[in-house]
Amino acid sequence: MEPDLLPLVLTAEPWGFNQQATELGPGAPGQDPCNLELERRYQAVPAAVCALCCLFGVIYSCFGYRCFKAIMFLSGLLFGSLVIFLLCYKERVLETQLSLEVSAGIALGIGALCGLVTMLVHSVGLFMTGLLLGLLLATAALVATEPLYQPQSLWVPVGSLLGLALLCALLALRWQKPLTVLSTAVFGAAVIVGCVDYFVELLALLGHVYDRLRLAPSPPLCWHSWAVLALWPALSLLGLLLQWKLTAEGYSHTDVIISRRQKRLQLLRIRQKEAKKRQSLPPQEGSYRRKPNPVKRYAGDVLAPSYIQSLRDRQLGPSTAAHTVLDLDYDCGSTVPLTAPGPGGRL
Repeated sequence: MEPDLLPLVLTAEPWGFNQQATELGPGAPGQDPCNLELERRYQAVPAAVCALCCLFGVIYSCFGYRCFKAIMFLSGLLFGSLVIFLLCYKERVLETQLSLEVSAGIALGIGALCGLVTMLVHSVGLFMTGLLLGLLLATAALVATEPLYQPQSLWVPVGSLLGLALLCALLALRWQKPLTVLSTAVFGAAVIVGCVDYFVELLALLGHVYDRLRLAPSPPLCWHSWAVLALWPALSLLGLLLQWKLTAEGYSHTDVIISRRQKRLQLLRIRQKEAKKRQSLPPQEGSYRRKPNPVKRYAGDVLAPSYIQSLRDRQLGPSTAAHTVLDLDYDCGSTVPLTAPGPGGRL
């Protein structure tokens, strides 16, 4: 006689069928899969990759804005590599199915080019950073609203992802520093949560999120999955506070490293501007000497120096004329009226 099998009971939810019939097998009726102990069989390469990603997530979340160019490069690398990998591995390229290694190599190459573009062109990097923030927020909203709303059309998650991603990308171009700090904190926390999910339940949470985005049947989350998911907002808030109060305070990505020659030219221009300002400003009190009052002169008082010299020569005689020295640079204009009697002689 055949052993009794658990019946497959369909419910209103697309994922609400009896999972125990396929997962637990016969002889385990009424057992909750969340209470079963998972068999954790870790592999060396995925575990090493997750540990490395966890380290990058900590740097991303705590020092994201401080390492601005490195973060821009990593954002472009991750986004470009992920998109190209999905296109190459899931779809046929030139009517051939590419292997995993070839798809990964192509994705890394194109992702590196995307990372260079986002690092060198700040506007593209900021747009990509805001795009990642919008995608993460839309994904979190879809997962959080799962008990309340189950979309029937695939356009609902697609529209939510694209709409919120474009909105955050445009906001990142307008408010660059706040949105960059927020995006790096949220994305770094998401990477850490993904790595923790691998070591706790072998990426069961990420599989559920992926099924949620493509509206595929998926078993409900267990309590430990919700506990891992609750780490995301907590780590995001912690990274946001660390950046805003410590690592990103007093730093701006718009600061440009100036070469020595540019510094000298800048100092020369500053000195020239200061000299022009000093010349244009009126002199301060006590910084100049007062000019002497001009001597009053009357009409007809001024005599030519040559005429005065000739008069002296006549009075002293020809013998003493050669020994007489007259300072012609001195102002020889007479201030005595011509009618005043002089001691020298008569006219």
